[in-house]
Amino acid sequence: MKYVPINETEIKQAIDRVVNRTFKMDMTWDWPAGVAFYGVGQAYLATGETSYLEQLQAWIDEQLEEGIPPLTVNAVSIGHTLLTLYEQTKSESYLDVAVQMAQFLSTDAVRFADGVFQHTVSQNYDFPQQAWVDTMFMAGYFLIRIGSLLRNDAWLEDGLLQYHAHELFLQDRETNLYYHGWDHLAQNNMSAVYWARGNSWAAYTMSEALHIVEVTHPSYMRVYDSLRDQLSSIVRLQSDNGLWHTVLNDPTAYEETSGSAGLTAALLRYNEAIGAPMYNKFIQKAIPSLLSKIPNNGTVLEVSAGTAVMKDASGYKGVAHERIQGWGQGLTLVFLSSLLGYKWVKNSSQTE
Repeated sequence: MKYVPINETEIKQAIDRVVNRTFKMDMTWDWPAGVAFYGVGQAYLATGETSYLEQLQAWIDEQLEEGIPPLTVNAVSIGHTLLTLYEQTKSESYLDVAVQMAQFLSTDAVRFADGVFQHTVSQNYDFPQQAWVDTMFMAGYFLIRIGSLLRNDAWLEDGLLQYHAHELFLQDRETNLYYHGWDHLAQNNMSAVYWARGNSWAAYTMSEALHIVEVTHPSYMRVYDSLRDQLSSIVRLQSDNGLWHTVLNDPTAYEETSGSAGLTAALLRYNEAIGAPMYNKFIQKAIPSLLSKIPNNGTVLEVSAGTAVMKDASGYKGVAHERIQGWGQGLTLVFLSSLLGYKWVKNSSQTE
């Protein structure tokens, strides 16, 4: 299947609904906003809709005027929006704060095991000597972006270190799926569950890294190999409906939208990185189901709530998935935006 047929008008309308609903949420300077507004930034880049950028600026400017709270590994994810705003506006004020975030990670963020970040969800929750796959998006990908943008090799290498460390601790060598977490004190993967959104954090950020890191860099093939093997397992776990279960290898677990959107975006970006439409049939299968989760009010449906490393698979299956979540909005926008600009897409709306 060489081309993925889409209705471009339908995709843009879905993006607009999700963006508008996202800006009606009340979020603080933390990771839900970090993921949500990263998605809005991608939507702007895909559509050129200036109102999206203007609303991002307004939110960030208000936060900066009031003063940002102490940083955590997760809260650094808002740095993605700062980088996008800087790239589009060239305003040094956004870059200055992004640099502060990178410096925080370099000098103040708690680490263990030769440099891997200890996961911190917020000021109230941190997990001693634990690595969570979420960090690959929140901090690792951010360091790769800012390190590449500013040609700061130390930050770029630190971001790649996070990728490699999380691969070491979290990627199962038999299934090639990523576990949610690693407890370095106990030397185990705790519940050892393959969580869908967690696997999407890994897959999407690795797929983006392949568009940033030079192919001649020694880390390029290591990231490529990890992602290649992960995706070869991921596609074989896609449900008949085209989505993925919140516990990837458990067909009795509910199908979850944010993880499914992130995984589909990873397939899109991976195909472009390798220059071949290898996974188009899986992408095509996911599209109608993901679009069906976006009603007229723009609230992305069936997104699991904030999820710690649960005690067992039943814990993941019991996580509520009835409310709007910033990460659901953001990852859905990432999927839609990646689809809109996809190299092997065919716009069916042109003939209507």
